[in-house]
Amino acid sequence: MDAVLAAALGVSRTRAGAWCADGRVAARPVGSAGPGRTVQKSSRAAPGTEFVVDVPVEADPLEVKVETVEDLRILGDDPDYVVVDKPVGVAAHPSPGWVGPTVVGGLAGAGYRISTSGAPERQGIVHRLDVGTSGVMVVAKSERAYTALKDAFRDRTPAKTYHAVVQGLPDPLDGTIDAPIGRHPGHDWRFAVLDGGRDSVTHYRTLEAFGRATLVEVRLETGRTHQIRVHFAALRHPCAGDLTYGADPRLAAELGLTRQWLHAHRLGFPHPVSGRWVEYESPYPQDLVYALDVLRGH
Repeated sequence: MDAVLAAALGVSRTRAGAWCADGRVAARPVGSAGPGRTVQKSSRAAPGTEFVVDVPVEADPLEVKVETVEDLRILGDDPDYVVVDKPVGVAAHPSPGWVGPTVVGGLAGAGYRISTSGAPERQGIVHRLDVGTSGVMVVAKSERAYTALKDAFRDRTPAKTYHAVVQGLPDPLDGTIDAPIGRHPGHDWRFAVLDGGRDSVTHYRTLEAFGRATLVEVRLETGRTHQIRVHFAALRHPCAGDLTYGADPRLAAELGLTRQWLHAHRLGFPHPVSGRWVEYESPYPQDLVYALDVLRGH
């Protein structure tokens, strides 16, 4: 039955099978007006039978959902922009395959009106943080701010400072990682240092060394997807808890980490209207504080 529906309606067999499991597919004799009997995906389609399918209305994955996002704090509220402290587990904006909360939806739920520039699902978004990365992020409220901030991030004017706990002890303790990044040839959802990748530059300095791990301050010169995670993984010092890029799961468990220890700690940029330099800072969330306490032996 799932194969018949998939061929007739142009959907995947998985989706057709789900409709059967939900009782949305009924069989009845051709010409009959009755409701028919529900069928399962393994049922055989017999000659002289017609099928009635109740196709569910599915949400647009790019539609902004007005919602309350727990722990989404406002660090700065200006007539032209809003600065948020993004919690872990929250995406910047809707995207295919993501069904969780978003910054855009959370701001809408809190009553903020943001810029309408950009793609509908990314309105007001001038830069992004990974779902698994917490910290400070700016969103444009006015159209003029969107244009100015978008240009500033393109020109690498903002100062983006992250804190990360990486495994082991980097050598040298302070340095620059200049290595091109591109999509991993074997994994669409991962990135890697690759010849022919996009220029990527990461500056870091050691803040506190624990032997088995090190707290570093990172300043990004470029803003590639997963840049910090990829660069430190390439040095064989992945972010603690970052199992995607080779972190030790035993250390992650000991530190209570269910995501990478990576936090957008500070963001500075020229005000989109006045041009004066403004800066905002986000404190560490509780899960990262706990991991540091364990490393310090508290």
